[in-house]
Amino acid sequence: MLRAEDNKFLTESSAGTPMGELLRRFWMPVLLSEELPEADGPPKKIVVMGEELLAFRDSRGVVGVIDQYCPHRGANLWLGRNEECGIRCVYHGWKFDTDGRCVDMPTSYPDLNAKDLIRIKSYPVREWGDMIWAYMGPADAVPELPALEMALVPASHRYVTKKWQDCNWVQALEGSIDTAHFTFAHLSFEKEESEILDIKKHFVNPLTRVATDHMRWIAEDPRPVIKISPHAAGLTVAGGRLTGTDDIYWRIAQFLMPVHAYAPSSMPGENIFGQSFVPVTDTNCWIYTYAWNPERPLTLAERDGYNRGNGVMSVVDENYVPLRNKGNDYLIDRKLQKTNSYTGIKGVSEQDAAVQDSQGPIADRTREHLGPTDLGILHFRKLVMDAARALQRGETPPHLKHQDRYTVRSGACVTSKAKDLPAVMLERFGDEAGYVGRPDRNAAAE
Repeated sequence: MLRAEDNKFLTESSAGTPMGELLRRFWMPVLLSEELPEADGPPKKIVVMGEELLAFRDSRGVVGVIDQYCPHRGANLWLGRNEECGIRCVYHGWKFDTDGRCVDMPTSYPDLNAKDLIRIKSYPVREWGDMIWAYMGPADAVPELPALEMALVPASHRYVTKKWQDCNWVQALEGSIDTAHFTFAHLSFEKEESEILDIKKHFVNPLTRVATDHMRWIAEDPRPVIKISPHAAGLTVAGGRLTGTDDIYWRIAQFLMPVHAYAPSSMPGENIFGQSFVPVTDTNCWIYTYAWNPERPLTLAERDGYNRGNGVMSVVDENYVPLRNKGNDYLIDRKLQKTNSYTGIKGVSEQDAAVQDSQGPIADRTREHLGPTDLGILHFRKLVMDAARALQRGETPPHLKHQDRYTVRSGACVTSKAKDLPAVMLERFGDEAGYVGRPDRNAAAE
């Protein structure tokens, strides 16, 4: 468990808080590219870590993220007209470009250059992997973008979307690196209501909709041994389960500083799933969800499946709010709960959201009792909290120097019990950290 002050330290993300300042040292996804589909199109209100901002795509196609309010009289620039490389306030016509500069001030005296003295808050922006990223930290310390593999592959090889969630970003992220909860939160099974004791009849992987031995091993061993391996971009969190033979079934997740996590389920050749958890306020967040395949384009059937909620995706409305959500109790089906799953809720993403939201807007970690399968959670908390404390002492997070090392993979495999985690990682990925971004390896793969 955490002390109340440590839980506050871990979960608060507004400007000036220790964790908020740490997060601001890294690039954060703030929109999908598809949310600003056209030059001079409608702007978008966004809130990121408690800051009210405005995003717009100007006449050149360049995206800006600026303060939402005009510095003249405080009118909201969302009402403004997006024209000729700037947003014009509809109150008195002041106009601002993507860098926050005032480029026109019709109410000023014509012989004065007052507009040159006015500038509003703006943040550096990049488009990367079909997402719009903003850097909200010190202007003299802008890092490189994280080399996420999903952004490095061709667009045809990836699928990207997002979903709203009604809880603090930390508990949502912690759920993503908890490889033990799959046994109860996500397994699907088929049984008659009369089969009270024998639930292990026919298990189906909810990510691929296929019955496999892997699901049986997850069902029969709900207490995986957890192994942790820190690396230049974050943490490898691996859970090993018994198979009834001399082999271990490993499910290997990745946490990448400070908000990215990769699901552990993919076997070689299968699509890989990832998520990025971005605070809106301290009590809600956007979760950017994506799938990619480094070896081939995604099929139309796969994309259609993700639109319908396969993998870690949710079925969402036009505002990216899940159709099964806190407001309608995730459409829990109690009959389904008796015959098909422990939760009675459809969708891996919705199952995760239900249990994470149920912990409260901000989970009270002073009441929890952690066990051996929570080792990844403990390491995650220590990593981000130590980094935030070091930043308070003036020490730059070391991960910012290694954005090129973010090209790692997660995934599953079956290996001999005799192998330790480094040997398992070498066998599965060719690298102890799961790194796959070296040019010589890419050339060899071709």
